[in-house]
Amino acid sequence: MSDAAKTEYRELRGQAARLAVMSDSERNAMLCRLADALEADRETVFAANREDVLAAEEASLSDALVHRLVLDERKLASAVEGVRSVARLSCPLGLVRERRLLDEGLVLERVTYPIGVIGMIFEARPDALIQIVSLCLKSGNGIILKGGKEASRTNSALVSIIRKTLDGAPWLKLLSSHSDVDEMLGMEGDVDLIIPRGSNAFVRYVMQHTNIPVMGHADGICSVYVDESADIDLAVRVAVDSKVQYPAACNAVETVLVHQAAAPFFIPAFTKALAAHGVIIHADEKALSIIGKDSPDVVRAVEEDFHTEYLGLELALKVVCSFDKAVAHIASHSSHHTDAIITSSEEHKKRFFDEVDSADVFCNCSTRFADGFRFGLGAEVGISTSKLHARGPVGLDGLTTTKWLLSGSGQIVDDYSSGRRKFIHKDLEI
Repeated sequence: MSDAAKTEYRELRGQAARLAVMSDSERNAMLCRLADALEADRETVFAANREDVLAAEEASLSDALVHRLVLDERKLASAVEGVRSVARLSCPLGLVRERRLLDEGLVLERVTYPIGVIGMIFEARPDALIQIVSLCLKSGNGIILKGGKEASRTNSALVSIIRKTLDGAPWLKLLSSHSDVDEMLGMEGDVDLIIPRGSNAFVRYVMQHTNIPVMGHADGICSVYVDESADIDLAVRVAVDSKVQYPAACNAVETVLVHQAAAPFFIPAFTKALAAHGVIIHADEKALSIIGKDSPDVVRAVEEDFHTEYLGLELALKVVCSFDKAVAHIASHSSHHTDAIITSSEEHKKRFFDEVDSADVFCNCSTRFADGFRFGLGAEVGISTSKLHARGPVGLDGLTTTKWLLSGSGQIVDDYSSGRRKFIHKDLEI
C-alpha cells in the first residue's frame, strides 16, 4: 500500500476524531442542512439514478437488483425523513452505562463513545448511503463508502451534495473500485469496523479477506410459521405483506410453514392472494395435495428451495405436523435474520420467542417490520445476525462502543493487594 493511501486513511481518522468531539447540537444542525439539501437538489439525484437504472436494464441485471437500485420520489422522501428522524434522536455519546464506587474517592464509569472509522460496502441501494451517512454523522464516526458499480452515478451525486452542504465532509471517503475495497480491507488499525451489505458470496469474501471486525448478515432467509390456532384471515394478510410489500428486501419472507391443522384453510386463501401478485410457489408434497398439482405458478419443492433467498416474487411453502417441527425447520434452515409466528396461543408465542434463535422474532405481524426506521432507530446501517456487539437492525447504539473511566484521588493497587485497604464495589445510580 502506498504511503499516500496510508496518509489519507490517517487523515480520515483525525477528521473522525474531530467530528466525535463536536456537540450534539452541531451534528444535528449538519443533519438538518443535509436533509434540506437533498430535497432541494433531488432532480440532480433522480437524473443520475435514471442513468444507473437504464444501464442496469440494458445490462440485463436481475429485476430484484434493479428494484433495489431505483431511487424515486417515495424512496428519497423516506430517506430524507430518516435523516431528520436521526437528528431528533437522543445523543448516543457520553452516556454512562455503569457507575461504581470502588473505594472512597475512586469512582468507575463505563461511558459510550464512537467506534471510530467504519467501512461500509453495499450493493445496489443508493438510499442506504443516505441512512449510513446520517447515522455515522450523528454518532461521530468517520465513514468509508463503497457502493455497487451499478449505482455509481447516483452515489456520486449524493456524495457531491453531502460534500457541498457539509463543508467538504472530510470525515467521509467514497471508494470507486474493487482494488480500493481490497486496500481498505487491509487497513487494520485505521479502519475499526467493516459493514458489508450484499450477497452471501460477497459478505463471505469480505469476512475471509480482512482482520478488521465485520458486522452484518450473509443471508435473509426469513420464515413465517402459521400455527394451528392462527386466525386465517390475519395469517394470509401478514404472510402476503411479508412477501410482496417489497420482495427484494432481506427481511421479506422466503419460507412459509403451515401447521397441518391450519393448512386446508390457510393454503387455498394464501395461494389465491399470491396469484394476484404473480408469486411462484415452491410447494412440498402436502401443500401440493391441497393446492393441486396443475395449478399455475406452483412447482414441486426440493430441499434446496428451503435454503434459498429468492429476493423476488417466489417463496417456499411447507406443511408441518407440529409446532416443534416448525421450530426445528427454522433452526436448520434460517439465516437467523427475521422469523415470525402467526398464532392465537400465548404459550406458543412465548415458546417461539424463547426458542427461535434469530435477531428479530415476531408474532402476528409482517417480517417487513425488521427495519431500523420502523423500530424507531431513525435509520439503520444494516441488520446484524451476529451475537456480539449489535444484533438486529443496527442504529446509533450499534455504532458506539464504550470506555472505562476511573477517577481517583491518589489510590495505589499495593494498598489493596497488601490488605491495607479493601474495595467497596458499590453500584451507584446513573
